[in-house]
This record gives sequence, C-alpha cells and structure tokens, in this order.
Amino acid sequence: PSGRFRAIALDDPRVMSAAPTQLPVVTGGNAAYVMYTSGSTGTPKGVVVPHRAVVRLVRDASFFEVGVGDVVAHLASASFDAATFEIWGALLNGATLAVAPSGAMSTAELGGFLAEHRVGTLWMTAGWFDQVVAADVSVLAPVRHLLAGGDVLSPATCQTVLAANPGLRLSNGYGPTENTTFSAVHVVRPQDAAGVPIGAPISGTHAYVLDERLQPVPVGVAGELYVAGDGLARGYAGRPGLTGERFVANPFGAGRMYRTGDVVSWTGEGVLAFVGRADEQVKIRGFRVEPGEIEAVLAGHRQVAQVAVIARQDTAGEKRLVAYVVGEVDGLREYVADRLPDYMVPSAFVALAGLPLTANGKLDRRALPAPDFASAAGAGRGPSNVREELLCLAFAEVLELDQVGVDDDFFTLGGHSLLAVRLMSRVRAVFGVELSLRAL
Repeated sequence: PSGRFRAIALDDPRVMSAAPTQLPVVTGGNAAYVMYTSGSTGTPKGVVVPHRAVVRLVRDASFFEVGVGDVVAHLASASFDAATFEIWGALLNGATLAVAPSGAMSTAELGGFLAEHRVGTLWMTAGWFDQVVAADVSVLAPVRHLLAGGDVLSPATCQTVLAANPGLRLSNGYGPTENTTFSAVHVVRPQDAAGVPIGAPISGTHAYVLDERLQPVPVGVAGELYVAGDGLARGYAGRPGLTGERFVANPFGAGRMYRTGDVVSWTGEGVLAFVGRADEQVKIRGFRVEPGEIEAVLAGHRQVAQVAVIARQDTAGEKRLVAYVVGEVDGLREYVADRLPDYMVPSAFVALAGLPLTANGKLDRRALPAPDFASAAGAGRGPSNVREELLCLAFAEVLELDQVGVDDDFFTLGGHSLLAVRLMSRVRAVFGVELSLRAL
C-alpha cells in the first residue's frame, strides 16, 4: 500500500509453499512458439516450431560462432523468424544481445548503434543490405560476421562489402519459417560475382532437390527443394489439411520433409543455387508474402469488384507490390494498412475497367500495366525556395521520377521503408543534417 517493496528470500516458507510441487516436463518436441506467415487463402498460417528446432539452429551451429564476449544485434521484429536466430543465437551461447530501438533506422543511426554496442554479428534483409551499402558501406566496419538474406542477394553489393571490409565474413542465409530461419548458408566469396548461391545445408538439416515424382534430379538440373531434419516445424496450428499438404513423408529417411516451393539446382561444388519460385509467393523486404492474402483483404471492401495483386520489379533492385482493382481505388491504401503489416501494403493501386485474361480465362499477368507514378507527381504546388527545390529533387531522384511537388506524398508515389533509407542519406548529403526515418 505504501508503494514500497520488501525483499523475500527464495527459501522463505511463504515462497516455498506457493511453488508448484512439480514442474511440467518439456522435451525437444514440445512447441516453443508459433510464427505466423502469409497465407494464400487470406488466413495467415501459424507455424508451430519446437524447442529442438531452435537448439539445432544456434547450438554447435556449422555456420556461425559466438560466445562470451561477443555481441549479436537484435534488429528483427519479433514476428519475423530472423529474431529467433538473433535472440537465441546470443542467449544460448553466452553472448550479449544488443537490442535496437523500435522502428526503422537510417543508415547513420544503424552505424551509431553498431559502433556503440560493438556489434560483431548482424543479420540484414537483402533489400536493407543493398540500401545501407549504397548509402555508406563504412557503417558496417565494426561487424565481424554479417548474414543477409530473405531474398536474392545482389552480387555487386556483396563484392562492394567484401572489398571495403576485407576481414568481414559475409554469409547468404536461406530458409523458410517452416524449417526454423536457416536451412542453408553460403559464405560469399570474390568468385561469386556472377551470382550468389544459397549454400549447403546447415548442421541438422537435409536438403533434397526433387522432380514432380519426388525423385532426385542430377547436378545442374532444376527441381523443387525439400528440407528435413531437426529444424522442421510440427506443422500449421489448427490446419491439419495444409500441414499434410506441405509436410510430406520423407522417402529418404525417417520423419517428414517440407516442400519449400523454391526451385533450385545443385552445383558441381555441392551447394544449392536459387532458380525461382514454383508458385506465386514473393519476398518483399525479406518477408514472405502470398499476394492472395492481400487480394482477400481488398476483396472485402465494398467498392472493389475484382482485384489482382502482383510484385513488380520496375526499378533496379526494387520489388514492389501493385494492386489492380476493378472499382474505385480511393481510400484503399488506408483500408489495407489498417488490416495488414506495412510490408504487405501495395505501393500502388491501379484502377482498371476489367482484369486482362488469357485465352483460357485466367489472369494475364503480363498484360497488367506498370503503375504510372509520374502522372501523380508534381501536379500540385511547386517549390517556392531553394530548400524546397533541393528536397523535391532529392525525392524525385530516389523515386526515379522527373519531378515531385511540395505536397506530394512519398508513399503514394511508390516509396517504402527501404527507399526511405536512401532518401534520408540523400538529405544528409545535400543539407548536412541527420534526420530519422520517423521524421519522414
């Protein structure tokens, strides 16, 4: 009542009498957490990950080494499975976990965080990795082991980092949530300038490249990747049918294997090279997205008659979600933002009289037009002083538009968090001031 607290010894009878007489027994097969990923039917899938899968990822791992005295950065959202590697990679090995401030960071803010906490191990999504290196590769100088992934890595970006930081170990980390963060890892080398493999299976993981009859394909031949081992999830929470579809019996050993949907091939060196996807799933800023989930949300709006969502790569290195709508598009961005995370909000909403169809009556994705961001830019008030003119030029440069008006919205013109990092770097270069992404 007085607002003060009094210490009680753990062997105090009042504590001992309140303690349970028997703690529950937890085994490696018990569920450790449920991680939700995008679902093609509009219902996100809850991946049930067991304790043994987390232990297999970070204890006696073949792809990284951390221990007492090392510092691992915690940058990923708790809803992103990279956080599993960050948190338990540090804490189950006696290392220090450096927790970054919430929200996105500019390149300078990242550099300050890495230097202040002397971070030695860092994970980045492929898109953010590209943006940071393009803005200022020197901010990565404190890092001893950098892992990047979540999408295809740019060989040019990797070579820039290796040249600037000769002592850095740069790894390409690949893996679905259903096999607990990483399934394969590749240490990037100077000879990977033509393309970066996704690597060899990590310890406790088996990888199979199979044809449609579940038969192994020869070296150099593309097939679908299946993974098995201690990293495998138990399945999808409350969805036995989907679990049975994606987690299938393993004809090459005990237990099950997970059908990734990724098309890969074995190289002559015994590592996996990524070829593409067998379905419509895409990676946006490192997050796995099934456009069908976004379509299901949009279809629930009263002004939408038909909708199709695809990922376009209309500018160099940038993959953007675009929603094509038969109906009115006003207000749809806010509608989606209220129901889905930021990375699943389309960069553009294009109104069409009807969706283009193939001769077989299916959606003709190749006939969908590119969004015209330029027509929406610069229509309003122009700059009235030198400072506004320089800012408009910076916006236009980052968005790859001819002009941008003072009142134009960065995100309506196709901007997103990764482009925002580039914009803040441009503002710093032009004006000599450091602004946070929150300012944008």
